Amino acid sequence: MLAGALWTALPAAAATVQVEVDGIEPGGGPVRVTLCQGGLSEAACARGDEAPASAGRILFTFQGVPPGTYAVAAYQDANGNGRLDRTGLGLPLEPYGFSGSVGRRTRPDFAEAAFGLREPGGTLRVRLARALPRR
Repeated sequence: MLAGALWTALPAAAATVQVEVDGIEPGGGPVRVTLCQGGLSEAACARGDEAPASAGRILFTFQGVPPGTYAVAAYQDANGNGRLDRTGLGLPLEPYGFSGSVGRRTRPDFAEAAFGLREPGGTLRVRLARALPRR
């Protein structure tokens, strides 16, 4: 009985999440990737990383991530202004992508992008694409 109580009191081990981003446009700005928990808002996607767009594919690694339910959001900041540019209607103007089965025709939904993370972790792929043709 005491062993069971100790087992449940121990904190869950941290995991590693590797995110492979492809579909990167050559000559574009940096690629930004965020790990989101509980939603896809900026506040829910506080943990992120950035890398120069030097290849068609980049591997990002997030270490020490507690087990739980997460989603990944990524975009290529083509003009280097630090944000995902949008039209007046809210459609992204730069290449972007999400984990899971999020489509490009509707507003992103956390439930569709979500994945369960357990220790030791895992690797997932996010493909960047444009919602609108390049201007």
